Amino acid sequence: MQNMDLLNSINGPADLRRLSRAELKPLADELRAFVLDSVSKTGGHLSSNLGTVELTIALHYVFNTPEDRVVWDVGHQTYPHKILTGRRDQMHTLRQLDGISGFPRRDESPFDTFGTAHSSTSISAALGMALAARTLGQQRHAIAVIGDGAMTAGMAFEALNNAGVHEDVNLLVILNDNDMSISPPVGALNRYLARLMSGKFYATAKNVGKSVLPGPMLELAKRLEEHAKGMVVPATMFEEFGFNYIGPIDGHDLDSLIPTLQNLRQLKGPQFLHVVTKKGQGYKLAEADPVLYHGPGKFNPAEGIKPAKQGKQTYTQVFGDWLCDMAAQDKRLVGITPAMREGSGMVQFEQRYPERYYDVGIAEQHAVTFAAGMACEGLKPVVAIYSTFLQRGYDQLIHDVALQNLDVTFALDRAGLVGADGATHAGNYDMAYLRCIPNMVVMAASDESECRQMLSTAFHHKGPAAVRYPRGAGIGAATGPGLDTIPIGTGELRRSGKGIVIMAFGTMLAPALGAGEQLNASVANMRFVKPLDVALVQQLAATHDAIVTVEEGCVMGGAGSAVAEALAQAGIVKPILHLGLPDRFIDHGDVTVLLARCGLDAAGIANSITQRFGNGEPRLVVNNQ
Repeated sequence: MQNMDLLNSINGPADLRRLSRAELKPLADELRAFVLDSVSKTGGHLSSNLGTVELTIALHYVFNTPEDRVVWDVGHQTYPHKILTGRRDQMHTLRQLDGISGFPRRDESPFDTFGTAHSSTSISAALGMALAARTLGQQRHAIAVIGDGAMTAGMAFEALNNAGVHEDVNLLVILNDNDMSISPPVGALNRYLARLMSGKFYATAKNVGKSVLPGPMLELAKRLEEHAKGMVVPATMFEEFGFNYIGPIDGHDLDSLIPTLQNLRQLKGPQFLHVVTKKGQGYKLAEADPVLYHGPGKFNPAEGIKPAKQGKQTYTQVFGDWLCDMAAQDKRLVGITPAMREGSGMVQFEQRYPERYYDVGIAEQHAVTFAAGMACEGLKPVVAIYSTFLQRGYDQLIHDVALQNLDVTFALDRAGLVGADGATHAGNYDMAYLRCIPNMVVMAASDESECRQMLSTAFHHKGPAAVRYPRGAGIGAATGPGLDTIPIGTGELRRSGKGIVIMAFGTMLAPALGAGEQLNASVANMRFVKPLDVALVQQLAATHDAIVTVEEGCVMGGAGSAVAEALAQAGIVKPILHLGLPDRFIDHGDVTVLLARCGLDAAGIANSITQRFGNGEPRLVVNNQ
């Protein structure tokens, strides 16, 4: 790796601000090399971080951080920021158990002014900080750095609309325009930005003042610039929101960035700076394929990412294959994703059925209501969405889909713990937040084959239905080409034992079976969170001394609560133990280790049961979870 003398001398932005302007360009080279080397060893987000090196340096050089607040959106572009703010020596722990986060976290550093991992929140947060400073009589700046992909969300425009009326607020919004979100960019906004950037007449007009004489000719050039701007970009959108729009400028040119930011720091009122960057900047392989290098695992930078060896099929692949197979059978199927084509396994579907594929951008609320509108007209939309992102469309799920009992299928990827992305991306709450909604059918897949059957079941159900499944590979269950369904609301007894019955939901079936072997307990695969198989619950309660529920989701209000409610409704009193994710946010780390820490592996389940009930007859004691 190249010499890192400049970078190694920086333990915080105060050190950075002591450098000369001439030293910043070699610092950028060192920082970019460090990011590439570091991510290649730990895995993580690469393309986006290679693209923000100069912008990060310029922001910390010009502004008095952390007194001036910088809010990064989306937070996966903040590795250079972490390195320059005192965490260089911790980067080897990035996204690992007990290591630093891949996203900004307020409890990790005072320079992480706001936790950002879901998209499009930065302008709202920065505006709140700016107006708080005004209310408190404090002179500080608030800067929101938002990617062009994140500008597709309505929340960003809600914040712009609110900010534009505050003429004296110290707010700077920086649009990091890199023509790439995670999936390829979509929508009218992206076309608008592309048109703006490609306007050569506008670009020429912006530079015309540099080539003419001072005096009247310079004034004429300025007028020409404004006239040309009006011709190419009539009534610039951001100016209509009440912002002073500057740009576009080269986001990799420190000689442009720093003077521009210094000038903007002196201005009052809402400012909007449009910078153009390149994802993967400085690493040719990432520049050529920024999607492949968006979030790689460990790799050799000299060789690049090699094709992964074929292992067990992932649940995402199961969904992608099922989607194509069901689309071939039913022409009413349409697939919808909020900007997660690759992550949700829809690449093949887009290629085979482009006229039935809809990427709506980072706009989960719109995705849900858009699906509802399609369902009104007799189509059968399948919304592929991460569990954690469906939270962002919850009102629409209730009001626009469930209340009208519309035929929409929700494929909930990343249900349960997700590993390196941590608490912000974990799908811990969907069983609790879905099962309380009337008309919803909620299923939890225990293996790949069952996942495929549940997707077919949800698709054929005439109403809203959700199938939850985890990130990564399952147990290796063969899926087959069929499109079989499961009778709605039916579970199954998978192991007969004595004394105790473990009712397992979804991914917890495998460890529950392991615990059942240790304790000679019965084990049921419940399959449906809603409608619960009440008949099976009552039958097992009648033939066992105690009940244990296990789920990879929050205990409060979750699937185990549904079992307790069913028993109470039937007037059945039995000792019951609820096992699941504890009432706290669970950080990043290896999923297997995290589940073991939560007591949700076979040994942990068996140990909890033994602690509660002992090795003899079950004892009625207070659950200490």
